[in-house]
Amino acid sequence: MNWKQHESEDAILEPGLHEGDGVVTRRRFFSGVSKLPVRIEVWELPPGASEGSHVHDGDDTLEEFYYFIAGRGVMWMDGEERVVEAGDAVLAPPGVDHGFRCVGDDTLKLVIAWGKPTK
Repeated sequence: MNWKQHESEDAILEPGLHEGDGVVTRRRFFSGVSKLPVRIEVWELPPGASEGSHVHDGDDTLEEFYYFIAGRGVMWMDGEERVVEAGDAVLAPPGVDHGFRCVGDDTLKLVIAWGKPTK
């Protein structure tokens, strides 16, 4: 049983995530092993990279939780922008247009968790 994993394992490069700019490095944890109803990853975006605007609704309804651990970015949600940096958490509810970009000189690093909301 694999009960320990390092973030250097199971990393994938995601160019143009949700039609964003640059490449997002996604570090998956216990993919295909965990039975939790959420996915958890660590993402890294170099300066200028972004997760493009997108909405999770209909058959793809998701709620997402972002926790920023390093760097500086701008996150938008339904047309409103906010600066995000280490220590900030953001909740993106279902049906809301959202995305973010690394705007600092250093890599933007965050933990993201997502899953289907309960009724």
